[in-house]
Amino acid sequence: MGPRTTFELLARWLWRGALLLGLAVAAAPASAAPADPIALKTCILRDAPGLDARTLLREPGRFDCTTPQRDFGAGDFWLISQPLNVSAVESRYVLRMASVWQHAVTAHVLFADGAMVSIRTDASQASHHVQLGGIIERILPHHAAPIVRVLWHTEGSPNLRGLLLAPTLTTTTSAGLVNVRMAAAYGAFGGLVLALLIYNLALWRVLRYPFLPFYCLMLLALGGYAYASSGAISLAFPDISNTMRMRINYVTLGLGGVSAMAFVRCFFEPRVFTRRLTFLANAAGAGVMIAALGIALTGEWQLPFFDALYSVAFPALISLIVPVLYSAWRRGSEYLGLFALAWGLPIVLALLRCANILGFVPYRFWLDNSTLVAMAVESVTSSLAIAYRIQQISRDRDLAREQELAARVLADIDPLTGLLNRRAFLARAIGREEEQVLLLADIDHFKLVNDTIGHDGGDEVLRVVARTLRQAVPLEALVARFGGEEFAIVVPASQAIEAETVLARLRGARMPFDLTVTASIGVTRGALTRESDWKALYRAADAALFDAKKAGRDRARGQIRRVA
Repeated sequence: MGPRTTFELLARWLWRGALLLGLAVAAAPASAAPADPIALKTCILRDAPGLDARTLLREPGRFDCTTPQRDFGAGDFWLISQPLNVSAVESRYVLRMASVWQHAVTAHVLFADGAMVSIRTDASQASHHVQLGGIIERILPHHAAPIVRVLWHTEGSPNLRGLLLAPTLTTTTSAGLVNVRMAAAYGAFGGLVLALLIYNLALWRVLRYPFLPFYCLMLLALGGYAYASSGAISLAFPDISNTMRMRINYVTLGLGGVSAMAFVRCFFEPRVFTRRLTFLANAAGAGVMIAALGIALTGEWQLPFFDALYSVAFPALISLIVPVLYSAWRRGSEYLGLFALAWGLPIVLALLRCANILGFVPYRFWLDNSTLVAMAVESVTSSLAIAYRIQQISRDRDLAREQELAARVLADIDPLTGLLNRRAFLARAIGREEEQVLLLADIDHFKLVNDTIGHDGGDEVLRVVARTLRQAVPLEALVARFGGEEFAIVVPASQAIEAETVLARLRGARMPFDLTVTASIGVTRGALTRESDWKALYRAADAALFDAKKAGRDRARGQIRRVA
């Protein structure tokens, strides 16, 4: 089984596991407390003049318990819980609810003895009470009588995701345990983001691959989103308003989605992103950032419009991953299996978050904080994915270098004999410091050879002569075919061999059809530091070669004197 098949198999199983985990998250209980939380169900009544908490607690039948919260639209509302019978315990009780965009919410807690406690939390106070996970927590005063009902009054709610999300009643002990666990989870998440950021920045500095900066930007954006959406930002800035914290959520999550898509575009081969996919990705990304910046800059002034744009653009951007993966599959991307392996679970969770934004999936605590799970899985597998991607790019780069080197070698080699061609021979020969010996060899009566055994046989004779010459001279010697049946040899004078030895090797070489082939050689010696030296040497050797031919061939001739 090849590596690509292995990765595709792993990716397929990861997608199945991610889907099951995502469905489990979507179906998980809305409460965040692990011990003894009581999930508070709510019925709703739109606010009107003259309504007060005492009256409404006595008349719960006026509330609508069937219409979904989003269908009520924006405004001020009353929400009442189901009847309760929560007795006093040693630790005090805590009201917990997910943070939403609104001016204020007041909780009225009714006890069995008729006492009522009212706790108001406005947008500026919410940051003092927000816990990790984006949960607003208000501690109730200790009271001996049991709690029988809770009534909330929300003010100025745009009702973007709901009026009151995941209200629960639990003890301070149980809530404290949840907060400790969330602190550990977010601490680990912060460490993962920091480690991944340093690792990928270091890779980018060394390798300069274009997808690494977008990956680092995505890490920063998602880290910022987790920092703001979890409520951790309130620990550093206690006076930050809850609405400002949510504006930061929009911007950082939008930037994370846009940079993630940019990372995907650079991670896959260029052929994967067609013109249509590129246009759709650019349009969705622009819509996300326009909406996020609109919310951040205008606040409540144009909040419904920009939130609606965000609710369409962001799911559209994330959903584009489906046609991108299909395109990668159709075009045979080498990185499809690896990408699915690393990003299967984050993609499933992101799609579930989009379904929540659109109202198809109700609010769930762990779904709202699924960035932790997604990045934890992604951090384990992304290193493998990016390392494999870099290995593939390095392999392609090495192959390109090998091909370039092979092309250069081929440009220097005579294709018939495998010896250097004239250009490469001169480039390597001219500039040698010590005295050199030049031998020019020319096969005798080569036209007769071609006429006797044909041009194919003549080519084989040339190959045998070239091989014999290469074997007859030292390794430091340069041997070239100058064209036709003429060959040149340059060798240092200190290692020069006798021309007669070369002729003897040629006479003894086994030729096609046992043909006898001889050659004539012209020899000279001298400096070879400049091009003018080469011209002088060549003229002398060529003259000696002519003498050898004139003297009867199959012999060597050379100048006794040194060529200056």
